[in-house]
Amino acid sequence: MFSIRKMQEEDAEAVAIIEKENFSRPWTEEGFQGAIKKENTYYLCAFVDEVLVGYIGMWIAVDEGEITNVSVKKEYQGQKIGGRLMEELLQKGEEEGVTAYFLEVRSSNRAAIALYSRFGFKQVGVRKKFYEDPVEDGIVMCKR
Repeated sequence: MFSIRKMQEEDAEAVAIIEKENFSRPWTEEGFQGAIKKENTYYLCAFVDEVLVGYIGMWIAVDEGEITNVSVKKEYQGQKIGGRLMEELLQKGEEEGVTAYFLEVRSSNRAAIALYSRFGFKQVGVRKKFYEDPVEDGIVMCKR
């Protein structure tokens, strides 16, 4: 059974494990715990049979949303979990009055770029050498 709910403090350990699996400069468990406590943040977790398999997060400033994290456990990738998380996050953003969404993605991450494009995100810039380990450009994408 698949479900999505707001991230809780007790989810931070499992989220940090997925983060470490997918990113060379991962957020820590403490980083996620701190983020979900902030007033203008919104983080969601996806579950399959009560196993945490993915998450997404956004920081909101007035009418803009900065999508900070989107990640799915490797063995669950390709099952549209990232898309379902994105749908839910964009719906929450709309409820909160967000009219523009921004994110950065590695230029080599074709799967993520395709996902964001399906949701109406467009490339609006490049941040040269934005990522480390390995050094790579960051593509700035926006949805209005």
